[in-house]
Amino acid sequence: MEHSKKTTREEYQKCVNAVVDYINLHLGEEIDLKSLAKISHFSPFYFHRIMKAFLGEPIGTFIVRTRTESAARLLRYSDLPIADIAYRIGYSSPSSLSKVFKQLYGISPNEYRNNKNFVIMKPAIIRPDLELKKEIREVPARNVIYIRLFGDYKMNDYGGTWMRLFQFIKEEKLPMGDMAPYCMYHDDPKVTPADKLRTDVCMVMPVTVTPKGDVGFKQLPAGRYAVFTYKGSYEYLQSVYDTIYGKFIPEMECTMRDESSAERYLNDPCNTKPEDLLTEIFIPVE
Repeated sequence: MEHSKKTTREEYQKCVNAVVDYINLHLGEEIDLKSLAKISHFSPFYFHRIMKAFLGEPIGTFIVRTRTESAARLLRYSDLPIADIAYRIGYSSPSSLSKVFKQLYGISPNEYRNNKNFVIMKPAIIRPDLELKKEIREVPARNVIYIRLFGDYKMNDYGGTWMRLFQFIKEEKLPMGDMAPYCMYHDDPKVTPADKLRTDVCMVMPVTVTPKGDVGFKQLPAGRYAVFTYKGSYEYLQSVYDTIYGKFIPEMECTMRDESSAERYLNDPCNTKPEDLLTEIFIPVE
């Protein structure tokens, strides 16, 4: 295997470790996410996803937590004044350290220093027991009509938007497209503010279509995808993605292409029990 292709789990882990080592060495300085992405050699789009999958939390949270944990160690094992500790790990004032410390641990740095029994726990989202049907699929080029939505992925009106695509097909007297909605997610909610997140709700069409009003038309290029079929409630999709990025993609020795992921909904949430919902997740790979 040539070494320019970072595919196996160990290779991913090595890149993640390099980033973590850098963070640990530079806690007292401004840490720029763009330069971390460079160190990792992952594309910026996937950098955040892979880091989150391997670390169990977004990279920004990880940096804050690492800073705060090293503050916790210094509070517990040194006699340094709290102000010195704050500066040493990159906070401009003791009060900003206090604020973050309280948010993370529910206790002030001072209380922590005086409460030797207080234990710090950390989250993990990967589900090793998660069963997903998985395959590598060569997907042909597709014509799609779409409406672009902006805002929090969880709050979008997918049903209403899908109905508007139906309306459009009727009005324009077009042949019916694929009944399974195809949604493309262009941004990573861990790094893009919720109000700026872009989703395209798409219907795959048998013909090319002239765009009109807010209904756009585009051709999706042919490409190779790792396709995962998930059965279960949409509310657990976040942990499904974390598991795909952290476990399945490295295990399948795939390198990801810098292109949007997408979901295809195989049954209708209006008349399907949440635990029976089927979602196909498309991750572009080389």
